[in-house]
Amino acid sequence: MNQRENKTAGPLTRFLADDHRRLDIQLRAAVVDAGPVDPGAYAQFRAGLLRHIGMEEKILLPAVQRLRVGEPLPIAAKLRLDHGALAALLMPTPTAAIAATIKAILADHNALEEGTGGLYEICDQLAGSEAESLLAKLRAAPEVTVMPHSGSPAVMNVLRRTLERAGY
Repeated sequence: MNQRENKTAGPLTRFLADDHRRLDIQLRAAVVDAGPVDPGAYAQFRAGLLRHIGMEEKILLPAVQRLRVGEPLPIAAKLRLDHGALAALLMPTPTAAIAATIKAILADHNALEEGTGGLYEICDQLAGSEAESLLAKLRAAPEVTVMPHSGSPAVMNVLRRTLERAGY
């Protein structure tokens, strides 16, 4: 059972899984039936995904490592590789193919975070009495400055290397 169906999920799981749902809706609105990408809807998705990645990279994963007395979660390295791949995919001008790749990565990535024994469940368990404070930090995470798209050869090379390094 995934966490959105689990009524006993903790506050961190509920908040972050709800954000996943919001991002999924935005991405579906941006690309319908592999047609052209709606620039406005995609811009909202892009900014939202970058903010979500920032929440996990700057708040959640460091908190988990601190709560584990300096020991990162074994899955943290994979999550960071996925975050890098997703961020790289957001650099070039979006196409239906890029959106499809993002969807495929997010399907696996979100399962690692939301599933039983996943990142969010572990965070809720470890946070204990700190869960509300951590949730407040996540809610207060700032919007991310989003740079213009670039399809330059250098960007495309970075994208290819980042996807390969992440195993995609």
